[in-house]
Parts: sequence; C-alpha cells; structure tokens
Amino acid sequence: MGKQNRTVQTCLGTGAQECGMMVSETDKEDVGCLWWGNQANTIILVVLVFLWLLKKLISATQHRWFAYVMHLCTKDEFIPLEEVKRDHFASMSSIISQDPELRKKNAIKILEIGVGTGVNFAHYPKGSHLVVVDPNPNFKSYYDSNKGKFSNILTEEFFVTTGDDMGMIDEGSVDVVVVTLVLCSVNNIAKVLREILRVLAPGGKFYFMEHIVEFDVKKHWWRRQMQDIFTHWLPVWPFIFDGCQLNRDMLPDIQKAGFSKVEAEKYYAPVPHWVFDPERPNMKGVATK
Repeated sequence: MGKQNRTVQTCLGTGAQECGMMVSETDKEDVGCLWWGNQANTIILVVLVFLWLLKKLISATQHRWFAYVMHLCTKDEFIPLEEVKRDHFASMSSIISQDPELRKKNAIKILEIGVGTGVNFAHYPKGSHLVVVDPNPNFKSYYDSNKGKFSNILTEEFFVTTGDDMGMIDEGSVDVVVVTLVLCSVNNIAKVLREILRVLAPGGKFYFMEHIVEFDVKKHWWRRQMQDIFTHWLPVWPFIFDGCQLNRDMLPDIQKAGFSKVEAEKYYAPVPHWVFDPERPNMKGVATK
C-alpha cells in the first residue's frame, strides 16, 4: 500500500507516459517477488516431503540393515575380545542345573537376551540347552546359519520379543541368563532385570557384559565428550546401532535390582577398529539370584 502511494505522489509532477512506465516497473517488482516467494514455498514443501519419505523408508528397513551390519561386524572372529569372553564365561561349566533331567546329563539351561547372530555360542558349556529372545526377526537367518557350527549346544526356541516382555518363558525355568551389549539400547533396564530375576531358578546366575559411560574422566575426558555428542547432540550412534546409548552405566540398576550377590568390574575392552573407541569402557560381571 505504501509503495502504491509513493508511486501516485511521484506521478503528480510527471507526464502520463512517464507515470505509466513507473507504475509498470513497480508492478514488475511485485510480480517478481511473488513468483520467487511461490517458488521458495514449493521448494521447501518438496524438501519436507522428501525428508518425510526418507525417514519412513529408513524406519521401515532399519531392523533389516541393522541385522546385516551386525552380521558384517561379527562374522570374523576378533581374538582379543573372544579371550575376554572365554575368561568371563568359564565359570558356567561349574553350574549345577535346578532341572533334575538336565542335572542327570550334566547340562544347564541358558537364556540369552538379545542374541543377535549368536556370537556367544562358542563359550557355552557342552550340552547346554539354549533359549533365546531378540526383538529383531531379521537376525533369525544369521542365527540359524551360525548355530549349526556349534555341536556343544542344543538350541530350543527363538522368541521374537524384548527382554522386558518374556511371558512365554516360565518363572524359575533357566539356570543362566546371558546379556551382552544389550542393556545399552533397552527402553527400561529395571523392567528387564525384573524379568531376568523372574525366569532364573533359585541360585541362578546372570552373566552380563556391557559397554558403559567413560569411568576415568580425568584421563579420557575427550571420550566422555564423544559419547555424549554421538548419543544426544549428533545421535549417529543410536541411529546406526538401533538405539544404542554410549553414555549409560547399568551397574547401579543391577546392584539394586534384588539379586542376592553382584560381582562386577569395569575395564577397557579391546575393540577391532578405532571407530569403536567410544565403546571401549566396559563392565562385566555375574549376579546371583
């Protein structure tokens, strides 16, 4: 409105032809601005629709490509890490089952939560009966392919569910529960621990191995910063690794969950590549029901 008034006032002292030219130039400017405004709105709309479709596509396929990524990461044995596992799981061989039939066979029943591709098979005692749960059904094919390589275990069921929803497993029915690199991504740690206590037989053992928040901040402050950045500020880690949180410490939750005894230690785990350095701070232990 102001622009039109200025044009009219300017025309009072000019000829009709000059005035017409001035009005014409002003109209062109207005039309040009309107055109560019419409174009910008269209571009923004197209970008937003594209991002929405991309998010939908990623969400629909995330479980599939996450299973494949984990298959690639674990298909080759990383000897230093396997030695840590071997030492940690060695005491399983001395556990006596609460099931009379398994006790006759000198065997135990193990439940593994978040089994993935089955990276712990090699460390279970001979004759173990294994039941597993994992919320990602795309792991099943890798799991099936891997379990055939280990005659030391008898695999029973693969339940597609989460660790906080294991109603299909009877109370007090397993001798050992194993969780490795899983509590970093669950929604409710306390609820998972309650389920673990429920399914364990009296005196049963809970074996855990988890990467945790950096515990020596004075020496490795930079790693602590990276854990926060990659988890919250630039959340590439949860995006790539299906919700994995780098800056959790699960030990307090385990200690107050209701186990009769908790033995744990924090250490720096060997990692196969510098990319996984944020996961180097680790914790392992055994809790007894």
